Amino acid sequence: MSNTLVTCSIVAKESLAILENMLGFAANVNRDWEDEFGSNMSRGYAPGSTINIKKPPRYTYRAGRVAVPQATVETTVPIVLSQGGTDLNFTSYERTLSLTKLESKLQAAMATVANEIDRQGLDLARLATFNCIGTPGTAPATQAAALAAVTGINQRLDEMGAPRDRQRSLTLSPALNASFVQGFAGLFNSQATLTKQFGSGVMVDSLGLAYAMDQNVATHVNGTQAVAGTNVSGANQVGAAITVAALTGTIKAGTVITLPGVFAVNPQSRQSTGVLAQFVVTADLNTGATSLPISPAIVTSGAFQNVTASPTNGAAFTIFGTANGSYTTSVGFHKDAFTLACVPMWAP
Repeated sequence: MSNTLVTCSIVAKESLAILENMLGFAANVNRDWEDEFGSNMSRGYAPGSTINIKKPPRYTYRAGRVAVPQATVETTVPIVLSQGGTDLNFTSYERTLSLTKLESKLQAAMATVANEIDRQGLDLARLATFNCIGTPGTAPATQAAALAAVTGINQRLDEMGAPRDRQRSLTLSPALNASFVQGFAGLFNSQATLTKQFGSGVMVDSLGLAYAMDQNVATHVNGTQAVAGTNVSGANQVGAAITVAALTGTIKAGTVITLPGVFAVNPQSRQSTGVLAQFVVTADLNTGATSLPISPAIVTSGAFQNVTASPTNGAAFTIFGTANGSYTTSVGFHKDAFTLACVPMWAP
């Protein structure tokens, strides 16, 4: 014979509430897909550990009066649930404690869980984000540099077609937050904004961005490959892998590169932004490797065109940063760039 204690479910619900309130980075990402797990299970349908989110189709403009029907191509991005946590053990006496007294224990335990979720999210941003601005490893030292960093982030988001719908965010490392607070100190702001920023020491929302300081902002370390990489080997290359001459050093996953002659385009107009397109290397590479796995995949024409042309054959790719150099990866993004689902486990 076994007993079912109501306290167990109360603890679980209280833990989830504390967890959701402690997530810094996650506060600004998309959380809409949690219902696909929870609400469907309540209706008797189990979606499994993976759901696929549809990305909107894209089309090209047709000139003239004659219709030219286009195929509708929908792509998906998977969300895969994983498990983890911090385990506690209470005696039967301790389980009778009031929720108020229990909350302090849950706060300490859930802080560990929240920190790991936050860390994983920011490391994902390091590995998946291919647009980088600024000087690697150097924080803005002047007011002009701090302002240029923020306007540069918004410029890149504009060029990539991110909506200006008050859902843009910037998660800052402690060092970058300190530089921004100092750099923005002399700019015109309302008294309320200045008071809040001065009192908290943290950037207050401004210039179209919601700010959050986060100690979990990841640090990227480049490999030993020289900044001027090896030459592209082969013309008209497209897709998620580019053939190059054998590497003379290592490249780490998350390293950002540019390819010769490859410029970014606006996703709707498909006109060049005038800036070399950036790509992130998706796997660690050893000396001698001849294939660069990259994201996004190169598409030179059609509805999903993202660059002006294939890489120039016989010219070298370029690495962002320096060989063996490191830099923190503070991330500016639109809410829909990342998504998080926290799903309560089934309880008997």
